[in-house]
Amino acid sequence: MENLPRLLFVLGVGFLFANLRVFLQFIRFLKMRSTALLTWPGTRPPFYGLLLVLGAILSLLILYKLMLLRQSPVDVFPETMMLVYYGYAVPLSLKIGRGFYADGIWADGGFVPYSRIGGLTWREGEQITLVLIYRMRNFASRLVVPHPYYGAARRLLRDKIAAHDIHFTGKPLDLGLHDERDDV
Repeated sequence: MENLPRLLFVLGVGFLFANLRVFLQFIRFLKMRSTALLTWPGTRPPFYGLLLVLGAILSLLILYKLMLLRQSPVDVFPETMMLVYYGYAVPLSLKIGRGFYADGIWADGGFVPYSRIGGLTWREGEQITLVLIYRMRNFASRLVVPHPYYGAARRLLRDKIAAHDIHFTGKPLDLGLHDERDDV
């Protein structure tokens, strides 16, 4: 039980970094939104309402600790960081327009410049998902594309590939017989 405050503090530091990441992404979005080519609002995560309720409960817990238990503000740091994340950062992240910009694609995990994309693939099912494969690392990011934007997204990708903004060549045994626009 005596390690609980330390554990909560570490958890608070983790939420602090998550909050900073979301706020920095939002600032980047504000700077880039004028270059938007095709965008749509972010999709709400599952149990979004529960996340907001959790934020409200955390605010009541903070008030209880400060007013009734007379704890110092340092003692409510972890709960405050969680409140900021669930009450402000998550809703703020939904305001970031997902989709295509002049310099890259804003996927669900963040912005990916066209120059860092080494491969693309579509996953068509209940929802249409564009999977972006990074050029230099074994990592992928995904972008859920709403059905009304699917055709426009495919055309935009073909145009970006034709303009060599997205470039797949340079792989072994590339004999130049492959048209990269067909990869979309």
